[in-house]
Amino acid sequence: MPNQFAVIRATASDAGALAALATQTFPLACPPTATETEVADFVATMLSEARFTEYLAAPDRTVLKAIGADGIIGYSMLIDGTPEDPDVLAAVTLLPTLEISKLYVLPDRHGDGVAAALMTAALDHARALGAAGVWLGVNQVNTRAQRFYAKHGFERVGTKTNLVGGQLHHDFVMQRAV
Repeated sequence: MPNQFAVIRATASDAGALAALATQTFPLACPPTATETEVADFVATMLSEARFTEYLAAPDRTVLKAIGADGIIGYSMLIDGTPEDPDVLAAVTLLPTLEISKLYVLPDRHGDGVAAALMTAALDHARALGAAGVWLGVNQVNTRAQRFYAKHGFERVGTKTNLVGGQLHHDFVMQRAV
């Protein structure tokens, strides 16, 4: 069945597949003002196989993958610890906290419950670590993602900036209790 999948922790052997997935999914979350070159540069710099190898080895990061019949169909990256960004630190009130840094699903799997399952697994992971809350940043023009996060109990608590290429983008900071 095409809708069947499982969410499990990614391992070092998944770095290449996660990078390939990021190439397909990251552009979907970018604001329309981001150029193809800026998006491609960001993917090459921050979402390459080498970077995923680093992320998977980092003790403060957890990457969860959703696996379907054809391989990895979505992933989330979680970062444990106090936010370093001063704007985020000022906005987030539920400490200790865990950041949901990334949560992406292949477009042809939108609506299949994959993102919801990744979110549930992320919240379960935060609880297991003893976090009081989780937070994330979402671009201010990405209303679809904002609706998804609100549906899962997240509320806007502040703003932060994010650099993609040479453009400064503005994100909402959202958090929820676990």
